[in-house]
Amino acid sequence: MGILTSKKVLVVGGSSGIGLAAAKALANIGANVLIASRNAQRLTEAAAQVGHGAQTAVLDTTSDAQVEAFLRDAGQFDHVLISAAQTPGGPSRTLELSDAYAAMNSKFWGAYRLARAVDIAASGSLTFVSGFLSVRPSPNSVLQGAINAALEALSRGLALELAPIRVNTVSPGLVATPLWNKLSKEARHRMYDRAETSLPVRRVGQPEDIANAIVYLMTNPYATGSTVLVDGGGAIA
Repeated sequence: MGILTSKKVLVVGGSSGIGLAAAKALANIGANVLIASRNAQRLTEAAAQVGHGAQTAVLDTTSDAQVEAFLRDAGQFDHVLISAAQTPGGPSRTLELSDAYAAMNSKFWGAYRLARAVDIAASGSLTFVSGFLSVRPSPNSVLQGAINAALEALSRGLALELAPIRVNTVSPGLVATPLWNKLSKEARHRMYDRAETSLPVRRVGQPEDIANAIVYLMTNPYATGSTVLVDGGGAIA
C-alpha cells in the first residue's frame, strides 16, 4: 500500500504532455485520478492511456463560471496538480496585448482561480508547473518568464496561507511534449539537437522526468513552499 493508494487526485491539464505523464504515474501508484482539460475528445483518449479507472472532466480554467461550477460539484481532493496552460509567446514589443492577456489568464489566473477555491484535505497538497524561464530569461519569451515567476511566488505565499496544506512548484526546462508540435519536424529536431549539445545532461527532458518530481512533491510530507527545478541544468548552462 503506497502513500497515494486510493487518494483522490485532480490533474488539471492532464490530457497531454506533462499533465498526462503525471496522471499516469499517479494512477500507477494507486491514486484515484480525475483529469480535467478543455477538450472532451482528448480527455477520453487520455483516460484510456492512464487506465486504472481514471475519470475525466471538461474544464476551461480561463472561465470563472466553469471553474465555479466544477468546484461546486467536485468535492474534496487529497492532492491537486495544475499543469494547464496556453501561452502564446514572442518578444514583448511584437506580441499582441490580447495574446499577452490570454497567456496570463491561462497559466497564472487559471491556476489562481482553482487554487483560491478548490477543496483540499488538510493533509494534502497543491502543485503548480512553472518553467525555468523564471530564472533563465529569454529575449523571445519575456512574458513566459514573468508568468512562471509569478506562479512560483504564488506558490510560496499559498504555502503560508493554506498551511498545513502543502503548496509547491515544479519548474521544467525544455521537455519534448506536444507543445512543440506547432513547429515543423525539422525545427523541432534542430531545437532538440541544440539542447542536447548545450545542456549538462546532454539530453532533452521527457514528460516522465517532470512527473517524477511531481510525485515526489505530493508524497513528501515535509516539502512545502518549494520550487523544484527539473531542467537538465538549463538554468546554469
